[in-house]
Amino acid sequence: MTDTAEKLDYSKTLYLPETEFPMRAGLPQKEPELVKRWQQMDLYRQLRASAAGREKFVLHDGPPYANGNIHIGHALNKILKDVITRSFQMRGYDSNYVPGWDCHGLPIEWKIEEKYREKGKNKDEVPVNEFRQECREFAAHWIKVQSEEFKRLGIEGDFDNPYTTMNFHAEARIAGELLKIAKSGQLYRGSKPVMWSVVERTALAEAEVEYADVESDTIWVKFPVVRMSEPGVALETGEAYRQAVIAQNADGGVLGDLQGSFVVIWTTTPWTIPGNRAISYSPKVSYGLYEVTAAENDFGPRPGEKLVFANKLAEESFAKAKLQYRKLRDVTAEELASLVCGHPLRQFGGGYEFPAPLLAGDHVTDDAGTGFVHTAPSHGREDFDAWTDNVRELEARGIDTKIPFPVDDAGFYTADAPGFGPDREGGPARVMDDNGKKGDANKAVIEALIAANNLFARGRLKHSYPHSWRSKKPVIFRNTPQWFVYMDKDFGDGTTLRSRALKAIDETRFVPSAGQNRLRAMIEQRPDWVLSRQRAWGVPICVFVDEKGAILQDDAVNARIMDAFEQEGADAWFAEGARERFLGSRANEGWTQVRDILDVWFDSGSTHTFTLEDRPDLKWPADVYLEGSDQHRGWFHSSLLESAATRGRAPYDAVITHGFTMDEKGQKMSKSLGNVVAPQDVMKDAGADILRLWVMTTDYWEDQRLGKTIIQTNVDAYRKLRNTIRWMLGTLAHDEGEDIAYADLPELERLMLHRLVELDRLVRDGYDAFDFKKIARALIDFANIELSAFYFDIRKDALYCDAPSSLRRRSALVVIRKIFDCMVTWLAPMLPFTTEEAWLSRNPQAVSVHLEQFPEVPAEWRNEALAEKWSKVRRVRSVVTGALEIERKEKRIGSSLEAAPVVHVSDTALMNALEGQDFEEICITSAIRVVAGEGPEAAFRLAEVPGVAVETKLAEGTKCARSWRVTTDVGSDPDYPEVSARDAAALRELAALGRLG
Repeated sequence: MTDTAEKLDYSKTLYLPETEFPMRAGLPQKEPELVKRWQQMDLYRQLRASAAGREKFVLHDGPPYANGNIHIGHALNKILKDVITRSFQMRGYDSNYVPGWDCHGLPIEWKIEEKYREKGKNKDEVPVNEFRQECREFAAHWIKVQSEEFKRLGIEGDFDNPYTTMNFHAEARIAGELLKIAKSGQLYRGSKPVMWSVVERTALAEAEVEYADVESDTIWVKFPVVRMSEPGVALETGEAYRQAVIAQNADGGVLGDLQGSFVVIWTTTPWTIPGNRAISYSPKVSYGLYEVTAAENDFGPRPGEKLVFANKLAEESFAKAKLQYRKLRDVTAEELASLVCGHPLRQFGGGYEFPAPLLAGDHVTDDAGTGFVHTAPSHGREDFDAWTDNVRELEARGIDTKIPFPVDDAGFYTADAPGFGPDREGGPARVMDDNGKKGDANKAVIEALIAANNLFARGRLKHSYPHSWRSKKPVIFRNTPQWFVYMDKDFGDGTTLRSRALKAIDETRFVPSAGQNRLRAMIEQRPDWVLSRQRAWGVPICVFVDEKGAILQDDAVNARIMDAFEQEGADAWFAEGARERFLGSRANEGWTQVRDILDVWFDSGSTHTFTLEDRPDLKWPADVYLEGSDQHRGWFHSSLLESAATRGRAPYDAVITHGFTMDEKGQKMSKSLGNVVAPQDVMKDAGADILRLWVMTTDYWEDQRLGKTIIQTNVDAYRKLRNTIRWMLGTLAHDEGEDIAYADLPELERLMLHRLVELDRLVRDGYDAFDFKKIARALIDFANIELSAFYFDIRKDALYCDAPSSLRRRSALVVIRKIFDCMVTWLAPMLPFTTEEAWLSRNPQAVSVHLEQFPEVPAEWRNEALAEKWSKVRRVRSVVTGALEIERKEKRIGSSLEAAPVVHVSDTALMNALEGQDFEEICITSAIRVVAGEGPEAAFRLAEVPGVAVETKLAEGTKCARSWRVTTDVGSDPDYPEVSARDAAALRELAALGRLG
């Protein structure tokens, strides 16, 4: 033994991994440092500069509401958007992300009002623009807070210049879009039943409500049949109506057996009965005339009374009223069409002496109730439609078709509800109070129906009912004057807003595709678009109207409005003297200034104008809109309608939707259940990249689950992925940047390059399809299964122990370098912190991985034949690995290097694949022998790999002190008697290079 050999520490002669990239990520500490670095280097501006001149890709940000800390839904949403914009940026596009915020509307106004109430202050006593300024400051505060929280998630965008709906230019553009619609003749003032929040004193859009279970009073009400009528024949009303009823009912031959009968309706809103104007039935439902034979109730029908029901629902209804009955006969649709009923309150204090005709309606079914629908056009969309669809026929018959306003904005009955409104002793009854609690209206109506002997039965029902998503209180449906946009009025070019929107939907890509049918169904069925809200904080409906509601069309007036809004914001509309300022010489013409504000959905639906159109760093239309699936009725919907109305198409080419985040049991997160997962907590404990990895590995198109167990699962997956990256970094510490011709690479290296070709296509297609789970799963499996457990495991011996000149070692370094570059850049959009740390560790002089492009992977690396061959090699290897695992479990070997198995192969194709392979290296054994044949019966086999059997034998020879392989040539080199010949040659070469220390 030489003196050199005596002094050698063999571990120091190996090319062992060397890296400062820590195994423990410490993400909660490291990530804020990287955020600070990106801000100091102005990464956003560098990204824009690097992408100058490229084709633009624009994801337009759906604005979150500026009124609180972000929650897990925000995190999911922003991470998805960030991954999309980053992935396109790193694939040759100028992919600029501009964040935005929704700033107007009731939630912020409500917060300021709450602050006032705490101080005993009355909002109405505060000048409106002073109040609006407080709302503006509130929104500005939360924009700043949310910006920092989004940046902590790793979101990269123009946070120094976001868009906000309260920016003066934005308010001017929103107003301008309204004026365009008004000029096209599509804006009108009308009255329709809308969802109304008594608590908040404003109309609500469908997107502003959520549904919760409530228990309601339910009543079955008798409408007396008073006469038969003929279509086109006028009906009397008032006193003449009463006299005609008396005269006709005296003649039993006219009504026949329907004389004295009642049509029975069922409703969960007794308070709407004063607004009743008709009864709806369905020609598709079978009806019958029934007679009460016995009664066990305290009120209601008595024996001998005759009632009309849907046949399918009669038994259930009579049982509810504790009645016995017999069926007299069926009643035809023709008979129903000719019936006229009296209002069930016609004997209550006057004011209800009008007929209640029966109207055919498609909304009527015999699934529940009585088969007849109480129709109060003031209090429901379907009721309104049933009434207005028949208005011509009703007017021809002399019926007053004016729709009443029975309930005011505070939930009190008005004079249009005689006996319950201001004329009621003790004051008007109330449907709901200021706290969202049930008022005395139901009780008053039910008592009046009992007194009139027109209550059939009553009960209670638990059912789903709309609530304001802000106040969490129930809403009511009430007829109010509002501003609308027509859905079906011709623009003058043969199109309507509905037809334009439906065409745009057909031309839009939806991910997932089911979103297209969902949005289409909503547009097909939606009523005219209600724009007005009765609040203070927002962009006003900046038009002037005459006494008939006609809108002033004056370009000079509109120009003054737009100029003022541009300079002063929408506050200009509410300033003292605004009317005279804008009308100018027309101020004395009697025009009224509208004081309602625009629904915030019109604000957000207009963001494409002042963001995509007005910013030179963006483009119109957007490539993508991405939001939660609830936005089919929200932002996707309002953006589509606004753009279709003013530009004839959607402002987006594609719509992506994500689901909602539940807890680990699939329950909705709520503070009361204690199952809320806050993104701030996840980042503090585990790091933002863990949260991002969860987003990337979940089916975000559907509802997802999140909790401690799921977070830990992602932590574990992240650690494995990080360790793979860390090992590559450590190994590449010995990379000298050499390149080797593809043809000179060993088969195993060419196999891995083939896999990079396959993955490159998968990654690019996955990012195009917004299928991030497919990418994440493929890359994680590649790292764990194909790299760590296969390729790296096989090549560790060569990489650590081979001589500096070894082609095998040098080739592996070349390929690992390419794998590292691909893996880290492919993952960069998903895990921006980890990949940045890894990239800078590998390339200390680099600026940022996020300024890189995905590497070009040469198509000539694709080698299907090689891949097929190696799939056979790996099948045989799996049998060897299985056999060795048993030996380890039985403690007959400690390491696979102690083994020298005999592999029996009877499958010719598998045998041919092994020809020329260094199979002992592939199986990580010290020796191996492959022989043709079935092998002994006791040999190890795997059922899924027929034709292979393995006998496990111990390796013969001595364990090499350097590589730990057991070989027969240890000591063959007298200068290095403790190592194998391969290792001795490596040591000699290292010594010649002066690398033995």
